[in-house]
Amino acid sequence: MQPVIKEVTTLKDLRTFIRYPQQLYKGNPYYVPALFSDDYSTLRRDVNPAFEHCEARYWLAYQNGQIVGRVAGIINHLDKNSAGQPLGRFNWIDFIDDPDVSMALLETVEAWVKGFQVAAVHGPMGFTDMDSEGMLVEGFDQLSTMITFYNHPYYREHLERLGYAKSIDWVEYEITVPAEPVDTISRVAEAAKQRGGLRVLKVNKKKDILKYARQMFDVYNEAYQHLYGVVPLTDKQVAMAIKQYFGLVLPEFIPFVINEQDELVGFGITMPSLSQALQKSGGQLFPFGFIHLLKALNKPSRADLYLIGVKDSYRGKGVNAIMMDHILKTFQRHGITKVESNPELETNNLVQSQWKYFEKRQHKRRRVFIKQLNG
Repeated sequence: MQPVIKEVTTLKDLRTFIRYPQQLYKGNPYYVPALFSDDYSTLRRDVNPAFEHCEARYWLAYQNGQIVGRVAGIINHLDKNSAGQPLGRFNWIDFIDDPDVSMALLETVEAWVKGFQVAAVHGPMGFTDMDSEGMLVEGFDQLSTMITFYNHPYYREHLERLGYAKSIDWVEYEITVPAEPVDTISRVAEAAKQRGGLRVLKVNKKKDILKYARQMFDVYNEAYQHLYGVVPLTDKQVAMAIKQYFGLVLPEFIPFVINEQDELVGFGITMPSLSQALQKSGGQLFPFGFIHLLKALNKPSRADLYLIGVKDSYRGKGVNAIMMDHILKTFQRHGITKVESNPELETNNLVQSQWKYFEKRQHKRRRVFIKQLNG
């Protein structure tokens, strides 16, 4: 049956759009709902400063009055290809196992992005690299994380049938935390501190790291600018990210490496895993969801790695070892035994080389698909 495609035009529609995956994945033990408040802020054009240089529309698919799919179309005018043109993006895509539904959703996105004279559309890609992105193509029997999408195995088949092909993959690792510090990492870290006059910021309260939060995003923009699909964050986007994410962080889990001039030269963002807490709360903080999140933060057994960045001028000077040594000792103090790397580009050999000292398994893979539209 051909679905009816309806555009999201009201805040009520938007709430329905955000909550649809919980209907689709009800009872699935690997699906982790996004934090509703994060998606709600990200997708609202009156809240998200990305709309100063992005355009987006959202659609829901209906059959017999029931929602059977969703998708977002995005144009980021700051993201240019080699010809100086933006690429169309799709994201927040979910659908039942019905080719008519997936075709209707993606053809709607394609028709819209063609109006911007784009050569191709790719995704899942968000407004920025801080958004969840990539479609799961391996690891459907593995628990998802707070910052990644879960999807059914049939999604890939649907996209390939519609002419979408691989653009690039991210891989993910489950890493076993050793019971003792890794001597090699500790020695390199101590030598780097002495040689470069570096130290890990001593943090007693969250306000201690907030002082360096904007510097952190300066390092992020510098370190990530050459990676696939990354567009540097604007000042307003940085301010929103600080407000949105720093409320949950535990300072001990965030090593900031500082030089003698009190400048931030590297950072790592890790957190206790919130996956099971989000499953219990349904992605809601209120009225009682925050209790599950607080328990997960206070008594963790697993952790997630989110971001790591080093200033270009400090690469190869042991900053990564300083952060890794700090993170490992923090995990060991808290009894954390397993860590999710979260997505890292399959071509990013520098990041993947960090795991050579650990027992690990590559257990998930997610993909960006692309389709040429000029012909």
